[in-house]
Amino acid sequence: MTDHLMKSAAATGSKNIKADAPLIIEVSSADGARFELLGVVPTQSWDRLLYWMPAMGMPARHYLPLARALAQRGIAVILHEWRGIGSSTLRAGRKHDWGYRELLRHDIAAGMSALRQRWPRASCWMGGHSLGGQLGLLYASLRPDEVAGLLLVASGAPYWRRYRHGWLLRVTLQLAPLLAGVLGYLPGRRLRFAGNEARGVIADWARSGRSGRYAISGMSEDLERHLGMLQLPTLALRLRDDWLGPAGSLDWLLGKLPSAPCTQQLLAPQDLDGHPADHFSWMKNPEPIASRLVAWIDTQNAAFDTGEDPIA
Repeated sequence: MTDHLMKSAAATGSKNIKADAPLIIEVSSADGARFELLGVVPTQSWDRLLYWMPAMGMPARHYLPLARALAQRGIAVILHEWRGIGSSTLRAGRKHDWGYRELLRHDIAAGMSALRQRWPRASCWMGGHSLGGQLGLLYASLRPDEVAGLLLVASGAPYWRRYRHGWLLRVTLQLAPLLAGVLGYLPGRRLRFAGNEARGVIADWARSGRSGRYAISGMSEDLERHLGMLQLPTLALRLRDDWLGPAGSLDWLLGKLPSAPCTQQLLAPQDLDGHPADHFSWMKNPEPIASRLVAWIDTQNAAFDTGEDPIA
């Protein structure tokens, strides 16, 4: 890829208040919901872009250290904002409900459309943390032509049978939708689980966790079949001490991609400059993760340019 892209906020029509502040791209979804994407781009010319999706309940701004570490290594990063979180104009409640359908068809689709309008020649990769990785896979399976490849960090399917103490997760998967139905939303902040989540999101999450399959309310697509046909190169980084994303959970998720060349890498504290190798700690020290992501993308690009098998 030889095209070089403009990097300034003026060129993109985005807001930029300070020199070190992220780009802010305002997005409106098809159903009227609004949110802001946060962007960090390299200071030098660039042609690769990573669209990153947070974990459940995690505001986009918490991934700015990762975005800056990647931008320093030559990859532009756009951080997605979940509906109901951070800059989103909606908040989950009895009067406002949504599920994976709205996240996939409306919000992620609108975010990707905004990127194509501003940087039409960029090679766009899709990545995500935890639930963000799952929804990234689902979106890419439905629109594979929009994505060059997939990068997952501390992700996996929430299938209860793939966890060491799965019966506890099974109970949670039963109770969480009931509680959300009674209150009108799941009070995740009080429960110290994700954010305040829409009951539709919790219903879709719990359904996938109980059955091990993705079937989204309001969507007729056979998502398991779409995942099975996905052929995009995929990198999955697993943290050694991550009880929320154990090996069995990740294996179950990647097992849905028999046609995709997948690479797994296991990271221990020594790979993270001595920091804990768990579900969230890496976010405070993202440089080792950023280095792994960039090295893998570089390998894919080099292999693509030479016509070789891109998976090492």
